[in-house]
Amino acid sequence: MNHFCRATIPMIFLVAAQLTSAQTKNAPGKALNIRKATHAIVLDGKIDELDWQQADVATDFFLNYPVDNAPPTFQSEARVTFDDRALYVSFVCYDDQKPNVVQSLRRDFDFSTNDHMGVYFGPYNDGINGFFFGISPEGVQREGTVAGAGADENGYNSTWDNKWFSEVTKYPDKWVAELMIPFKSFRYKTDAREWNITFLRSDLKRNQRSSWIATPIQFIAASFAYAGKLVWQDPPPQQSINVSLIPFVAGSTAADRTTDPTTKTNAIEYGADAKVAITPSLNLDLTVNPDFSQVEVDAQVINLTRFEFQFPERRQFFLENSDLFDRMGFPSARPFFSRRIGLAADSNRASPSLQRVPIEFGARLSGSINKNWRVSLLHMQTKEKLSIGLPTQNFTVAAIQRNFWKQSNVQFSLVNKESLGVTSLSDSTRFFTRDLYQRKQNPDGSFSKVLNVFNRTATVDIEMRSADNRWYSSLYYGLSLDNFNTDQNQTGGGFAQYTKRNFQMFFGHVFNQKNYNAEVGFVPSQRVYPGWSNSFVSFFGTLYPKNSPIATMGPSLDLNINNIPSGLMTDKTAALGYRVNFLNTATANISYNYTFQELTNSFNPVGEQSLMAFQAGEVYTWHNYTVGFRSDQRRLLRYALGSTLGGFYNGTNTNINGEVSYRYQPYGSISVRFDYNDLNLAEGYGKQRLFLLSPRFDLTFTRSIFFTTFIQYNSLRDNINLNARFQWRYKPASDFFIVYTENYLPSTFGSKNYSLVFKLTYWLNL
Repeated sequence: MNHFCRATIPMIFLVAAQLTSAQTKNAPGKALNIRKATHAIVLDGKIDELDWQQADVATDFFLNYPVDNAPPTFQSEARVTFDDRALYVSFVCYDDQKPNVVQSLRRDFDFSTNDHMGVYFGPYNDGINGFFFGISPEGVQREGTVAGAGADENGYNSTWDNKWFSEVTKYPDKWVAELMIPFKSFRYKTDAREWNITFLRSDLKRNQRSSWIATPIQFIAASFAYAGKLVWQDPPPQQSINVSLIPFVAGSTAADRTTDPTTKTNAIEYGADAKVAITPSLNLDLTVNPDFSQVEVDAQVINLTRFEFQFPERRQFFLENSDLFDRMGFPSARPFFSRRIGLAADSNRASPSLQRVPIEFGARLSGSINKNWRVSLLHMQTKEKLSIGLPTQNFTVAAIQRNFWKQSNVQFSLVNKESLGVTSLSDSTRFFTRDLYQRKQNPDGSFSKVLNVFNRTATVDIEMRSADNRWYSSLYYGLSLDNFNTDQNQTGGGFAQYTKRNFQMFFGHVFNQKNYNAEVGFVPSQRVYPGWSNSFVSFFGTLYPKNSPIATMGPSLDLNINNIPSGLMTDKTAALGYRVNFLNTATANISYNYTFQELTNSFNPVGEQSLMAFQAGEVYTWHNYTVGFRSDQRRLLRYALGSTLGGFYNGTNTNINGEVSYRYQPYGSISVRFDYNDLNLAEGYGKQRLFLLSPRFDLTFTRSIFFTTFIQYNSLRDNINLNARFQWRYKPASDFFIVYTENYLPSTFGSKNYSLVFKLTYWLNL
């Protein structure tokens, strides 16, 4: 052996040992001690206090993406301390002089398109639930809840809002952030001396994602399976009184020009929300006469399927601990969907749309009883709204969850909807039978829209996840009760998922009997199939090219089969695709899609009465291709383009969709979203060109003053919608809103209706 080899081999082993040590040192469960501060922490974006200097440091971050076997280009540090009032977190993010990527100054920025640093912690120490707080280099805040161990993207809800404080200071070689999170702003267990905790940094300008705990690339770095332990050397404070009162006053003026004469209304409303900490980990939320007029408008879609489209919940009252309700059942059969409360479809309108149903009051008790038990109890009552055929209705939802193993649980849930003052079928007919989410089966097998006196569902769910997130499985069983259906009212299913570095497999089965009726839930096929079962299989492969502009790539395969109780196969779909993720943050995908349908109901995708409908019993088979490309997300000008070309029932459809956005960093952006369908069906069925065009102007003058104008032209609805929203966050979690909405006829730009609303809220801690 020559001298070079004798010198090189030990060096190779030394480098390998250092790399292995770095990964092992920050393994899951690594301890980070937290001590009570001995002096006041000044929130100034500097960490020169003695308590910061003496605090344990979370450092030696490791990459999770685009590779998971190296440290990031620039390291990060995190420290924690506390006093009787708040939890304090500091970040030191080393960097060079390259400009950071920040889309705007708007709160709750998007994770994937901004440079930022965040803390993710589980104060119940159950490995399943928690909170996150993040900050951008421009000092923009982001917070939310963690559910399902944070093992998938659906486990993070950034719509949740609360009161906390932060400051950022920039230096030539780093940016430093200090966070003060009041203990009153989140739930925790005072007897838990260890919390799950980790820190995650997104350095988008280098397309790097790094975390304190080394996490394999196939898993989310913020998940609690790959978290450390926050060890309390001094106990967290016991809290006696923790009450927040959030009153509001709102005024509105509106006009509906589709009536003759024009209907005009003016109103002043008052109401309040309250948060009462029964214990530090169990919270009571109360609301009286709530108003949700400031909630951002839904982004419209052109839906050419037979199924209802699900829009997300954005109302704050429903969000904290919402996972106990949201994860009941499976996506194809959710027994509870909070948007069923306070929103209902008005079938009087030519283009049915969701109308607000006034809520009189509501209460929700939710949180953790101890390490193993969580509960959530919701009770709300809506007012009568005869204009869309609804009586006064009462909603009660209850869930209790028992955790076991490290990341598993079993849950029992009940949902009850009661129509007050309706005791018989004759009573229900006076409400015009317009509640589109309820049904009665007739002797000939058809369905009528009839108002049930009551509707109830009971569900049991079991979720099991291995400690390393490799295995994940879920089972559920449920049944419904109402005053029309007494049998064939069950639902159930199960699936299993297995994830490795180079592939993920997912397979399962779910069924709905013909009379399963979850009126407060989301069952998109409820009015399409007279009972059904669905089997599904998915496979995703991942390759990691070396010395390539590609970060990851790989094939995918999805198979779905639907049957009805007679054994008839009604649907069969297959999709074979390939996706590519580039190192510059761009992505591309292509797929071949096959669809078979034997219809169980009649429908026309464009919904026009003058056109022929596809009839029940008819069989259709078609093929199409999908391609998509998303540009470098770090550029000031970015875009996403997609297209699906090929067959559609007895004709063809050419779809082109996408979004183009330009940002004026950091003060906002201008974007245009579009969806075009050139539908060419057989003679008599329809030949239409459908447009959805949505320009959006998003201006953030400061971190507390925002203005958004959102215009949506939908040719399928024959409508132009304008929504302009001004928000001034004059104090943390306290806002002043002005919202203007108007709908126009596209042909003449004549106004159909308009409304102007102002709302003032104030968050008061008692």
